[in-house]
Amino acid sequence: MKKSIVGTLALGLGLLLSSTAFAQVKIGVGAPLTGPNAAVGDQFKHGVEQAVTDLNAAGGILGQKLEVSLGDDVSDPKQGVSVANKFAGEGVKFVVGHYNSGVSIPASETYEESGILQISPGSTNPVYTERNLWNTFRTCGRDDQQGSVAGAYLAKHYKDKNVAVVHDKTPYGKGLADETVKALEAAGIKPVIYEGVNTGEKDYSALVSKLKAAKVDVIYFGGLYTEAGLISRQTRDQGLSAPLMGGDGIASSEYAAIAGPGAAGTLMTFSPDPRKNPAAQEVVAKFKASNFDPETYTLYSYAAVQVLAQAAEEAKSLEPEKVAEVIHSGKAFKTVIGDLSFDKKGDITRPDYIVYEWRKGADGNVGYSGNEVE
Repeated sequence: MKKSIVGTLALGLGLLLSSTAFAQVKIGVGAPLTGPNAAVGDQFKHGVEQAVTDLNAAGGILGQKLEVSLGDDVSDPKQGVSVANKFAGEGVKFVVGHYNSGVSIPASETYEESGILQISPGSTNPVYTERNLWNTFRTCGRDDQQGSVAGAYLAKHYKDKNVAVVHDKTPYGKGLADETVKALEAAGIKPVIYEGVNTGEKDYSALVSKLKAAKVDVIYFGGLYTEAGLISRQTRDQGLSAPLMGGDGIASSEYAAIAGPGAAGTLMTFSPDPRKNPAAQEVVAKFKASNFDPETYTLYSYAAVQVLAQAAEEAKSLEPEKVAEVIHSGKAFKTVIGDLSFDKKGDITRPDYIVYEWRKGADGNVGYSGNEVE
């Protein structure tokens, strides 16, 4: 009887140790998987899932395999907090997300309370990393950096022209528009129109009439690709030829699909195309083999997982706060978007925005890749 008990205990202990050695680490993907920004959510999902697949094939992190948990925030702040609570209840340790700054900011507070590290591939509002939270990071740049580049370009090319500034009233869109206005005004240019529109609107006839009456030469838009595409299409339809300029929120093929012919000539600030980075070629080939174009935030999401994995290996721990300490240390991480290091706020130390012009390619499609302008 004693031998049986001892044997049972030994077997149980062996199973416990075995399960610990192969326990799964949960990584959450917080993104708009449905709704108007679902194309970006799909990029987040594909980026993280491919990174996790590749890491697991190489043995995982510290000998533990990774498991992905999806959370659909529909680009809504309240839903984003619900997703954060869902992840906390599931025992998620790390979250790659969210896309919208207006979602990331409130969700990050829930993550902090729950001991979860958050790294966003797309939230650019400065407030996200300006609150002295230990757990907030991003693999993208900030609106104040992006707005400076946009403002400088407009000041150089539209110095004596009528510039209109329109935004979607969100923390991202309005924040980016305001930073661009700051740069314009510093260069002595005052926009002739500063207007806010509502996300989800379909008819921008009243806005276009104001733009035409003001004889605008260029329209700067702070917001996402759906509204930007509709504004571009409707300005062309109503005989206004002024090009639209936007930020990284329009960096999606969906923008061209919505804008139609109005997409050609669009100006945009975004980072150097990550798909062309030499460090990304093997991963890009994997995506293309599965018939998925890893545009915009796909590789930024993949890179976020790489940062988490390398920081955990360096910390020799999967405890989020210890991993965060390594990321804050200034260590350089090898990623598919190049080497990344982070400052004490959680921002990358190499902001790199450039200006693109959307043009029609040899295949007849309008895109921005390869169309950098000065």
